[in-house]
Amino acid sequence: MESKYNYFKRDISWLSFNYRVLLEALDERLPLYERINFISIYSSNLEEFYKIRVADHKAVASGATESDEETVQSARELVEEINKEVTRQLDDRVRIYEQKILPALRKNHIIFYQDNHVEPFHQQFIKDFFREEIFPYLQPVPVSKDKIVSFLRDNRLYLAIRVYPKKEEKNKGEETKENIEKYTGECINERNDGEGIKVGMEEARPNVTDFRQPLYFVMKQPYAKVPRFIELPSREKNHYLMFTEDIIKANLNLIFPGYDVDSSYCIKISRDADILIDDTASSADLVAQLKKKVKKRKIGDVCRFVYDRAMPSEFLDFLVDAFRIQRDELVPGDKHLNLEDLRHLPNPNKSLHSLEKPKPMKLTVLDEKESIFNYVAKKDLLLYYPYHSFEHFIHFLYEAVHNPETREIMVTQYRVAENSAVINTLIAAAQNGKKVTVFVELKARFDEENNLATAEMMQAAGIKIIYSIPGLKVHAKVALIRRRGLNGEKIPSYAYISTGNFNEKTATLYADCGLFTCRKEIVADLYNLFRTLQGKEDPKFTTLLVARFNLIPELNRLIDREISLADEGKQGRIILKMNALQDPTMIDRLYEASEHGVQIDLIVRGICCLIPGQSYSRNIRVTRIVDSFLEHARIWYFGNDGTPKVFMGSPDWMRRNLYRRIEAITPVLAPDLRDNLIEMLDIQLADNQKACWVDDKLQNIFKKRTPGTPAVRAQYTFYDWLNKTNS
Repeated sequence: MESKYNYFKRDISWLSFNYRVLLEALDERLPLYERINFISIYSSNLEEFYKIRVADHKAVASGATESDEETVQSARELVEEINKEVTRQLDDRVRIYEQKILPALRKNHIIFYQDNHVEPFHQQFIKDFFREEIFPYLQPVPVSKDKIVSFLRDNRLYLAIRVYPKKEEKNKGEETKENIEKYTGECINERNDGEGIKVGMEEARPNVTDFRQPLYFVMKQPYAKVPRFIELPSREKNHYLMFTEDIIKANLNLIFPGYDVDSSYCIKISRDADILIDDTASSADLVAQLKKKVKKRKIGDVCRFVYDRAMPSEFLDFLVDAFRIQRDELVPGDKHLNLEDLRHLPNPNKSLHSLEKPKPMKLTVLDEKESIFNYVAKKDLLLYYPYHSFEHFIHFLYEAVHNPETREIMVTQYRVAENSAVINTLIAAAQNGKKVTVFVELKARFDEENNLATAEMMQAAGIKIIYSIPGLKVHAKVALIRRRGLNGEKIPSYAYISTGNFNEKTATLYADCGLFTCRKEIVADLYNLFRTLQGKEDPKFTTLLVARFNLIPELNRLIDREISLADEGKQGRIILKMNALQDPTMIDRLYEASEHGVQIDLIVRGICCLIPGQSYSRNIRVTRIVDSFLEHARIWYFGNDGTPKVFMGSPDWMRRNLYRRIEAITPVLAPDLRDNLIEMLDIQLADNQKACWVDDKLQNIFKKRTPGTPAVRAQYTFYDWLNKTNS
């Protein structure tokens, strides 16, 4: 039955979020290089979006794959809508970069050359640097429409170049021919240069009888050998930077003697990076599939061809034909592509201050001498990352390793940090004679190889590894320390439930929560969950909410309770904080609650398919916060007639999380910790510095500070609040 409600399209909503990231580059209150970094994040996000989401839609649009959620026609229309919105956003990115960032750099005595104009005192340096540092690594490859077969690597920058043979007197025609053969000779010889570009002798030979016909080349930028950004000699108090490709462009005449260089433009290709594996395969088959298929990720189908929008149409048409690009794969960019590299932009002006981000604090009640085991045996403990130090969790594992009463350590791993202290501690536990069981999700996108290598290393150390469950992803972030007294007596075991991964790197970048508890009902439920991951039983959960078991029924019961309160004339109240809200069934429940008068606040960082401002959503408000840290925690509040119920855990309200993954959510039962989480939600809803309303057109409407009210920047205000209570 068709729903009476409407929804935003998932991917168009995501583009609204990514545009909000770009808008941070406009905030002049931020340090300049922080603003530049947000352009980098925006660009990196967009690259992954095309590799996964757009690639999926294009596969449906071409008929290569089938989908239950869209038709060939609707997929084509969506790709067109995505490209149109991305083009609009990229226009703004160009404007922000050229009209805001570059002048701000210049104001701070950093001259970032962007065009052909280079000061005379740098011209010789640029020539010398090119000859000595860049030229040896350049390899121009001829391009032909009909004969040459070229392969452009994923997300690599190439320079597309058009040249004409120089006009020569008739008696020098043979010399011209020799020049052409000489300067393309290395490219003409049949070879594979390691970058996947193959050419043949006859295919590459230019037409020398009409040597004023244009010739085209592509040349991969040598960023593995040369930095993307080059610092030039300073002059007085000014510092100078230049893109490597601009140095190359300024010296193309040295690469193509005997030719008139007509023009050159940057191009890049994004390729489908999704890995299609048999989700019903056994663990052994899954490992074999992944080892084979991750190697093919960089040679996937084209999903985006990005080009300098200044490129003339006939130049672009030539490349489209030569590389067999589909028109719906064309995305116009600016002069400099791959601006995700801006995160590496040198800062030669040391007087430019960086952002003073909150430093992770250690709890005074958990100094290095205090046992976390002893503390949690008395009361639950809730940590907030990155405001609290992740070292507390490492110390928790360390205690388990050296506690003689520890029987077993059980952990899930979704995204593992390189050189992980968590993994090293687990290995130490196994070497110390403890039983260690780790569930490793191999299907964590872009982390498959790292997770597999880490799993094999742990297995070699004696850790029991459980691999992915067929047909499911395990996204729960949980750990269990099982203990028994040395004489067999029962003593407390410890459960840990988190909203984020056990990853010390992301724990400094993502805003998450982690709960330590000894409550018997939660420990028992968590043990049952691990048994389920080992395929041993179909469990019953009494306290934890677990996706695919009791989560949806409990969410429906909680929403029904708020609806009943509103119907009785009491206050129905729901606050939901998450990364993404997409599942139509749960959105319908929120629409229904709104129609009954339940007041609903959504704090959704990314995708939000719920449309506010409609007759059926008039009591729903959507807040989005983008700031120094990535808001990653999932926290749910239900008013419950003055006795609030608060939950935290791993899932967003996406269809995949609620129905196709194993997720774990815990109620926060300690009244003081529950109140602390409510305080955090209240602070985020009061944010008037970095918070936006998302309106019914997916616009980010910045919340304005009411005159006479304090400035609230949620991440920093909450950090200050935690700091004051850290005693």
